[in-house]
Amino acid sequence: MKNTMIGMLLTAAVLLIAGACSKDEPSPSTTFVLVHGAWQGPYVWQYVKEGLEKKGHKVLVVELPAHGNDNTSPANVSMDSYRDKVIEAIHSTNGKVVLVGHSLAGMVISATAEKIPSRINKLVYLAAFIPVSGQNLLELASADAQSQLGPSLVPSADGLTLDIKSENRVAIFCQDGSETNKKLLIDNFRVEPAIPFGTPVSLTDAAFGKVAKYYIYTTEDKAIGIDLQKQMASAAGISKVYSVTSGHSPFLSTPDALTGILLDIVK
Repeated sequence: MKNTMIGMLLTAAVLLIAGACSKDEPSPSTTFVLVHGAWQGPYVWQYVKEGLEKKGHKVLVVELPAHGNDNTSPANVSMDSYRDKVIEAIHSTNGKVVLVGHSLAGMVISATAEKIPSRINKLVYLAAFIPVSGQNLLELASADAQSQLGPSLVPSADGLTLDIKSENRVAIFCQDGSETNKKLLIDNFRVEPAIPFGTPVSLTDAAFGKVAKYYIYTTEDKAIGIDLQKQMASAAGISKVYSVTSGHSPFLSTPDALTGILLDIVK
């Protein structure tokens, strides 16, 4: 009887210690791979990156070819080169990642998930285009009656790039940002390679279809209307959706709110 009581007390003590230790342990670290959209670059993620890292997560920010400081010629840019740059970033780390794509990058992360679905834990679309198989970005954008982007586009003479009328850039991308972040957007603006806009993305249920997907709506968006965002998420069968009250660039105008949503997604 005495030995039985001692055994029970020892077991209870072990359980109490284990419980206390588990409460003190930090939540598991997630690797986020963040991909910027058109006319932007890695700089847009700086505040969100900082917020996620403060919570103990690893963050990789992808610089797409012909964006940011990359000097690839627009003539040599393709949807495949965008996809392969993201795959390269994922292969540089271990385990599965949470892959986040903004705007144009919705096409890119979809193509990436089709190629390496086993490396992606969750796909997160932030005000992003989601194609059905065989669809390109221009086809999707043409259905957007709310966007203010189309009338402001300025194609180059050779058809290789697309500019945006300078007086409309802030109003379309970051009308709700601070003066500092509006200047950040203007100072880092680059014309956009045109070729990937017309490139269809092929997707299958066996690969892309198996990856868990989330959508973050930007309710005051002037670049991709909220109606089209909801239509694309619905067509992709995405039921796990969030909203942030912002324009097209919440990583600049409301970074804390966006960071909070990403942290909630990985709970």
